[in-house]
Amino acid sequence: MKNSITLYSDGACSGNPGPGGYGAIIKFSKGKETFSRGFQLTTNNRMELLGIIEPLECLKDSYKVHIVTDSRYVSDSINKNWLIGWSRRGWQTSSKKPAKNIDLWKRFLVLLDKHDISIEWIKGHNSHTENDQCDQLAVTARLGKDLGKDDGYIEKHVEIEDDDDIFG
Repeated sequence: MKNSITLYSDGACSGNPGPGGYGAIIKFSKGKETFSRGFQLTTNNRMELLGIIEPLECLKDSYKVHIVTDSRYVSDSINKNWLIGWSRRGWQTSSKKPAKNIDLWKRFLVLLDKHDISIEWIKGHNSHTENDQCDQLAVTARLGKDLGKDDGYIEKHVEIEDDDDIFG
């Protein structure tokens, strides 16, 4: 049987889009690890996803993972099989619109193959100790001085302001 861990995660964004960050805690039998990272320009949903993806990508072995999140976007996408549907339909929603955050969902699909994942939604900002800690980690990361670039968001949303600079 796989070892069991619990991953608590939260994302934060000032503006949507805007500067953002995530915080996560992995609890395992011998203790816990915390993770956080901030970005210059991103969205709240991307931070909710990265707060799950990046800590899981750090794990060398396969685990039975129970994820606890306050993100309906993330929990419903998994528990209601939206993610599988988007993937099967060529990354389109059931209403034939492009799915969002495809780059991150593709990373998550790899993790679904590696780990035995269950996901639980909890109400945010409701005196849940680990969720509150993750929120604080996310906000602190968002306010940090050395914010990274969320390349997946930037590539999808950058507009070219001056074509002359490119084609000169």
